[in-house]
Amino acid sequence: MSAGGQAGRRDAGRGARQTVAAIRRKVGWHVRARMAIIRLMKAILADRASRALRLLAVYACLAGLAAPARAGEQRYEPLAASLQTALSAAVRDDGREVPEPVFESIMHKVDWLTSMSVRLPRKWKPDHDQRMAFLKTVRYEAQRAGLDPQLVLALIQVESNFRRYAVSRAGARGYMQVMPFWTELIGDGEPARLFDMRTNLRYGCTILRHYLDIEQGNLFRALGRYNGSLGLARYPDKVMAALQRWRYRPAAPLATASR
Repeated sequence: MSAGGQAGRRDAGRGARQTVAAIRRKVGWHVRARMAIIRLMKAILADRASRALRLLAVYACLAGLAAPARAGEQRYEPLAASLQTALSAAVRDDGREVPEPVFESIMHKVDWLTSMSVRLPRKWKPDHDQRMAFLKTVRYEAQRAGLDPQLVLALIQVESNFRRYAVSRAGARGYMQVMPFWTELIGDGEPARLFDMRTNLRYGCTILRHYLDIEQGNLFRALGRYNGSLGLARYPDKVMAALQRWRYRPAAPLATASR
């Protein structure tokens, strides 16, 4: 090989290593990044570094779309038959194509949706109709489970930062980072459906409601169970801190009209 060819190969290898280091800092050792790195190293050895860098760019984009979430791991616990039946009924699809949550008035509906919409990250929810559908579904599923919709939004922020396809290192999936075993325990046995918006929100709200019932309304302990860190303060504190962002404060005319 000529001196110029050797120098080009060294430059390609150096660029590849720098790209690998940048991706490692950005997304950690996510499975797609690991696969990309393996293929990259093989390509470099075969003197195909330029093609390898193109492959790595594709995998980096994919890793960005499904980057690992920082969720904990909900623990599998055997359920009494009656409770299992009740939870199965709670996650069953009720046939409504477009869920319509409850609002006090049309003014309240417009104000709440507008107030919550501007707080959603545009990176993952860029479209207005998408944000409206998401917020309506969150509110509907939270109300259906007897939960505060703002609490559910705070939990989603901490669990997945509103990424529909987020997957944690423990294997939890979707907006509310639901562990796949729940689909076997109380659902249809299809964990892939946890990437469906409404399915994920229904499971997540049902599970949080279940943990609140177990803990007799103690939110701190229920959040610990949801994250698989019962008894530790870090996760509940993060959710409660995020809740401050999602507190709903009615517009002044609306607050006056409701008195």
